[in-house]
Amino acid sequence: MLEHLNLAFQEVIDACGDDQNLICEWVFDQTNSETGALLATWFVDRPLRILFVLVLAWFVVRVLRRIVRRFVTEVGERSAGGRAGDDVAVGSLRQRVNLMSANNDPTDRSFQRAITLGKLLESLVSIVVWTTAIFVILGEVGISLAPLIASAGIASIAIGFGAQSIVRDFLAGIFVVIEDQYGVGDIIDVSCATGEVVEVGFRTTRLRDLEGVLWTIPNGEIQRVGNYSQIWARSVFDISISYDDDIDHASEVIKGVLDDIWLNGAPHATIIDEPEVLGVEELGSSAVVIRARVKTEPSEQFAVARRVRAEIKKAFDAEGIEIPYNHHVMVVKGENPDPGSG
Repeated sequence: MLEHLNLAFQEVIDACGDDQNLICEWVFDQTNSETGALLATWFVDRPLRILFVLVLAWFVVRVLRRIVRRFVTEVGERSAGGRAGDDVAVGSLRQRVNLMSANNDPTDRSFQRAITLGKLLESLVSIVVWTTAIFVILGEVGISLAPLIASAGIASIAIGFGAQSIVRDFLAGIFVVIEDQYGVGDIIDVSCATGEVVEVGFRTTRLRDLEGVLWTIPNGEIQRVGNYSQIWARSVFDISISYDDDIDHASEVIKGVLDDIWLNGAPHATIIDEPEVLGVEELGSSAVVIRARVKTEPSEQFAVARRVRAEIKKAFDAEGIEIPYNHHVMVVKGENPDPGSG
């Protein structure tokens, strides 16, 4: 009896191999055909396993991406101080960003950053899950993974050496987003260019300068960043007056102009703290330089500076305070008159 069972078991192994499955065994028991059992394995059992792996991977990706979206939404709302939940009804993160962008909402920056992080995390989740699923499927169809993994390792090393700049740009872009060094709409100085950021990518940053030139800069090439649009900004004025004018009177006029702009305000030239007149900054060759400064909303320092200069010029004209400028003396040489004439 035992010998008969061993013989039957060996026949099943010969038909289905060491990696036995229920479908192969059932077909072999019913037909006693090794060919039928082999066909059942290749056309029924393995396709079912592959289908199960694909469905499982799809389900895992959907669940993980949903978790990522919920996480980045909470991060965006927390960064915005919770105001986003009051302003926008429940909806997708991208819908919130679109609505807030249309309304120029200050929380837009936080949600833009959250969307960028969400895209990165979703891409990583998809890559990891589907790569794992592909390796499992290759194992199911009988392809040895050891040479494949070794080849992939060698290829990744070669790509790493050949694409160091791309990897560096990508890693630098990740830290730009995570550390919130700058965002869309910020005015930044990156040594090679200065302008408004129009796009922050994981490999490049795009900004447009005052002349309208669109600069595309690899993130790995950015060694330092000067951001004019973080939290608050400041405008500094060096105002020249004549040596004949009274310094105290000129300082009072400047302070009055700054206070008037501060108290009355303007839509795009907002001073957020009391202006300061610091005093005499320089005794020049032809002028006394008085320094003043004002604290403004982010990115509004340029509009404030233009308005302040215009108002100071008007006030100086009204008060009779002279703003020194270079004088040119022209000497016209003509013919000497005839000594004997007249």
